[in-house]
Amino acid sequence: MKHVLPFLLLGVAGLLLGSCQQKPAADSATPPTADTIAPPAPATGTAVSTEAEARTAIGRYVQSLPNAKLFVVDSATAIEVDDHWQVLVPRTDWAGRMPNKAAFEVNKSTGAVKTLMVK
Repeated sequence: MKHVLPFLLLGVAGLLLGSCQQKPAADSATPPTADTIAPPAPATGTAVSTEAEARTAIGRYVQSLPNAKLFVVDSATAIEVDDHWQVLVPRTDWAGRMPNKAAFEVNKSTGAVKTLMVK
């Protein structure tokens, strides 16, 4: 029996260490990853020079998404950054957590919309 005890302890320790390597289950409310982000929307050919135009472009883009009802486009905020607009749109399924907004980029010269990663 005393020869079996060390092997039994090694086996239990191996099981415990092996269980530490498991990945947690995916959470549906996590921010999108690079492989789940939609490709950029095609350019509209229309210059986007104001915040209102950027919000309108985001509204059109969001309506094309399968989960469009989750976005609160009326509460979107836009920030002018060099040659594009960065637009933050609250999501209803992200309420009570940070970040609680999805980020998009609208090219000023082409009107193309691109989804950004949120940290």
